[in-house]
Amino acid sequence: MVLNSKTFSRRAILGSMVVTAMFPPLARAQQGNDPASQEASKVKIRMTFNGQTMTATLYDNASARDFASILPLDLKIEDYSTNEKITYLPHKLTEAGSGPFKNERPGDLCYYAPWGNLALFHSGYRYSSGLIRLGRFDDGFGPLLMRGEFPLRIEQV
Repeated sequence: MVLNSKTFSRRAILGSMVVTAMFPPLARAQQGNDPASQEASKVKIRMTFNGQTMTATLYDNASARDFASILPLDLKIEDYSTNEKITYLPHKLTEAGSGPFKNERPGDLCYYAPWGNLALFHSGYRYSSGLIRLGRFDDGFGPLLMRGEFPLRIEQV
């Protein structure tokens, strides 16, 4: 049997509709990996450094769950460029929560997979390959504006 492109396209569309109907949880899980439309989870974290405390709500993605699973952590936070502070994690996180997003803004808590560090943005930035958004700061990000290196404590609230 020879298939033309119209027949193949119809079969591909029909096949994907059947799979989606048969496995709705799988389809929802795939939608949940879209970083641009992440839903907040119920997991909150606290970051404390230089006598200042900030809280953040993590998103419901595999990378954020992996991050939460290694808490509490005692690390060092430092300036990187003019728009973020960074801290290196003890090991790399899963990249299952990765994918491009377009609604970047100050207050985002991200993981930069190539270097294995958290990126805490206090000024504007653009998405770059390898950046995975883990969550958002709840109560502002003023403490991130303090220049310097500080001991950092990260724990679940």
